Amino acid sequence: MGHLQPLNIFLKQEIDRMQRIITIVRLTLMDLKLAIEGTIIMSENLRDALDNLFDARVPKRWVKFSWQSSTIGFWFTELLERNSQFSSWIFSGRPVLFWMTGFFNPQGFLTAMRQEVTRAHKGWALDTVALHNDFTKFFKEDINTAPSEGVYVYGLYIDGASWDRRNCRLCESHPKVLNSTLPIVHMYAINSTAPKDPKLYQCPVYKKPNRTDLTFITTVLMKTTQNPDHWILRGVAALCDIK
Repeated sequence: MGHLQPLNIFLKQEIDRMQRIITIVRLTLMDLKLAIEGTIIMSENLRDALDNLFDARVPKRWVKFSWQSSTIGFWFTELLERNSQFSSWIFSGRPVLFWMTGFFNPQGFLTAMRQEVTRAHKGWALDTVALHNDFTKFFKEDINTAPSEGVYVYGLYIDGASWDRRNCRLCESHPKVLNSTLPIVHMYAINSTAPKDPKLYQCPVYKKPNRTDLTFITTVLMKTTQNPDHWILRGVAALCDIK
């Protein structure tokens, strides 16, 4: 696949982590069966796993090596979806669209994309190449070809506002609707250190609904008819996961 390509190096690191989680889950469940039968002693880790699984929660040891989730059902569904994305990338080639929620290190993914774009242009330096984005009018089912440069990202939600799909801009949230699905975002890189357009809202992107510096990924630029300060006061942010 070209082991020195930035995105392939990133994929290898992600698969190493995924493999570790699958191994831990498999070993825990095998040991749990033996402990229930009385073949081996029920250790503290196994007792914690048994109690949490009974309460439909994720065992602490699994969370330590993976990601936070409200129930074991959501966690296991995400495990299958992440595994599916990595498997298709390895065996069917680079995807047309990337599900950014399914990465352990989304910042690393965006950095690898920047490196790829920088190498494609002679004379560009990584220090002066900045992330940029465009919101398309399309959803996952509408796209069949990859962009000529950069990546298509899907699976983001907008929190605190809604999205005007026709005009590709922010609008007020609809009554009783907490989150809206965002269309596909075209992430790419430009050779510029100029400040961003002050008329655009710099929307922060977080991995999870609990917004901390640990879950922050990047900012995306959104068109708006109102002053960006209006959306800052509303606390508008993009989320990878709303569960």
